[in-house]
Amino acid sequence: MAISARKNDGVPWLLLTFTLPVRRASQRVQVWRKLQRHGAIPLGNSGYLLPNSSANREKFEWLATSIRKHTGDASVVNVQSIDNLSSPQLVARFADARAAEYQPLIRELHKLSAAPPHKRAAGRVSQLRARFREIAEIDFFASPLKKRVEELFLRIDQQPPAAGEAAKIKRRDYSSRVWVTRPRPGIDRSASAWLIRRFIDKKARFAFALEEKVPPKAVPFDMFRGGFGHRGEDCTFETLQKTFRIRDRRVAAIAEIIHDADLFDEKFGRKEGFGIDEVLNGWAKQGISDKDLLERGITLIEALYHSASRK
Repeated sequence: MAISARKNDGVPWLLLTFTLPVRRASQRVQVWRKLQRHGAIPLGNSGYLLPNSSANREKFEWLATSIRKHTGDASVVNVQSIDNLSSPQLVARFADARAAEYQPLIRELHKLSAAPPHKRAAGRVSQLRARFREIAEIDFFASPLKKRVEELFLRIDQQPPAAGEAAKIKRRDYSSRVWVTRPRPGIDRSASAWLIRRFIDKKARFAFALEEKVPPKAVPFDMFRGGFGHRGEDCTFETLQKTFRIRDRRVAAIAEIIHDADLFDEKFGRKEGFGIDEVLNGWAKQGISDKDLLERGITLIEALYHSASRK
């Protein structure tokens, strides 16, 4: 472990090391709870780690002062590097810790989104928002699950579609249309575009727009307002599949795969989609255009279609 004694030398990590007398069990629990709230991760028997920032240093310094008041020993140390853990490995540990906190939130939000507004417990959405803010504050490395939570909150805020909407759909009204979705398509939008082109509108053209700039005659999909999107416990792919009454066993299998990868609720126990999602995320980080990213995603789903099967 490479350690620096100076406070402002640009090192990436802060380490809090401490000991408390055995008789101070209650104080030890208090310290542990504060470390959890601060987002620190344990580093074996060495102590607890945070990214180096003035705010995190202040948190550790106050905690160290509190420990010393209870006749313990505490030090806040700048750490340049750790012999057996690379920086990406440390970042991954923080990411795993935040994911473990976001996932229960995501599951709860899925349940709420499936319930009519009048059947939701009073104040529950506000409670979940408060919890989300707590997690986001210590999400030092921008977990991708943060965006999923934000999208779920936005969907909960939207008015649910009218009952019987699916029964009014006529497929001929959706022929040779422009279908529009948000930029940087992920697995649900890519799979939905594949479903549209293969089973709904073989001459479909795809465009990308922000919520407030959707072309008037375009058909929105996986947008937060209007069109075909998440409904109840269904992802956009499932909404399209059910609305257009697509009865194909391999499409049904893909629906399960996309649901689990997009909604992250393990409803069907399908893992195949996570690899596809990672590939799409990797391409997105390479600066590939939205159009090319969507076409590549469609190609991946077409290949999945030829190998997919029901469990």
